[in-house]
Amino acid sequence: MNALTTSNTTVYSVSQLNRQVKSLLEQNFFSIQVTGEISNLSRPASGHLYFSLKDDRAQVRCALFRSQAQQLKFIPENGLQIQASANVSLYEARGDYQLIVSQVQETGDGALRRAYEQLKVKLADKGLFAPEHKKPLPLIPKAIGIITSPSGAAIRDILSVLARRFPSIPVIIYPVMVQGNEAKYAINQAIISANKRKECDVLLLARGGGSLEDLWAFNEAMVANAIYKSRIPIITGIGHETDTTIADYVADLRAATPTAAAEHCTPDRQQWLEQFIAYEQRLSQLINNKIQQATQHLDWLTKNLQLQHPGKQLQIMSQRLDELELRLSNTLQNQLAQAQAKLKTQHARLWQYNPAHTVEQLKAQYLNLNSRLNSNIKNKLHEQHEKLAHLSQTLNIVSPLATLNRGYTLSTDENNKLITSTQQLNVGQTIKTRLATGSISSQIQEINHA
Repeated sequence: MNALTTSNTTVYSVSQLNRQVKSLLEQNFFSIQVTGEISNLSRPASGHLYFSLKDDRAQVRCALFRSQAQQLKFIPENGLQIQASANVSLYEARGDYQLIVSQVQETGDGALRRAYEQLKVKLADKGLFAPEHKKPLPLIPKAIGIITSPSGAAIRDILSVLARRFPSIPVIIYPVMVQGNEAKYAINQAIISANKRKECDVLLLARGGGSLEDLWAFNEAMVANAIYKSRIPIITGIGHETDTTIADYVADLRAATPTAAAEHCTPDRQQWLEQFIAYEQRLSQLINNKIQQATQHLDWLTKNLQLQHPGKQLQIMSQRLDELELRLSNTLQNQLAQAQAKLKTQHARLWQYNPAHTVEQLKAQYLNLNSRLNSNIKNKLHEQHEKLAHLSQTLNIVSPLATLNRGYTLSTDENNKLITSTQQLNVGQTIKTRLATGSISSQIQEINHA
């Protein structure tokens, strides 16, 4: 169908307009690259993928057909950053502008995360994470080496912790870049230099928090190999508690933060002082216990010697005799009290089975029930009399005979139907009128409908 031209104005049908716009879009935007975040993802049974690609100010609809979707090396999800190869087109049925996507690859943290996982598996297979390769940390280091940025917040936090916990331990700082493409070379060289110079017996590798990209220098194979080959034990304190880098897996000890790493590599001065004081107190207590035990043993020997005297033995036997006499008296009294209690219990049980008591109870119960029966019968008869009187009064009130006694009459036609309106009557018609006493018959001569 061609467009109409009237008075120098072209008139399109909707389908014509959409078809031409689609042609213009496909010719001018062929095989472009678009980056953005996936949203509104849907997976119908056809196997095609439909989603929107958005940034912070706009979005565009996208279609990824089944044949291309099956070739993806990752599972698309809402929120994922991607770069899409696509042709711009128009869905004519709705007039919606959309991208027909042919290829998709992750960008940003997604690509970094995959590279991180691949290197992690590779180094684990080589044994770099094996526990048997972890070196023990010195109890009290002779010197502590710190590999970090000299201008970051991490170095200030670490030095503050070291000064508080054990300020007498020397600290050697190996300044390096901790972010950017050159950072991995600087960290690698610092570890090698520390091992060559042999100035310290523990190394602390640290930096503050950041994104996965910011921490990427600590996810490089070069840095991992340098940590693994180091003869000096290395403690890592990289990022926040939730951040875990490849360097953390290879290190001899992984701390959650830089300050935690500083605490791990130094003994607590106050704790050591408290331990020395505890040892002193324990030693003093052991000496006092020994003296006390010797004194008690001496007292026991003295008392034991005194117990062997014949007069002491006679006193003991006399006291024992008094004790046995008292126990015998108490036993006899207890047995007598138990016999009396048993007799009292048997007497009470015998009294429970006395028939006279049961007869009295049944007699009282009979009299009570008989009295209640007579009372209920009287009450029921009184209620029925009152109910009969009330019903008689009500019947008399609603009886038509009572109405007639007050001077009113009731009139009926030949069919004995009650007359309530002049509309039911005709001139010459005979009606019957009921009075309070007797009835009369009348013939209608005149009707007044007013």
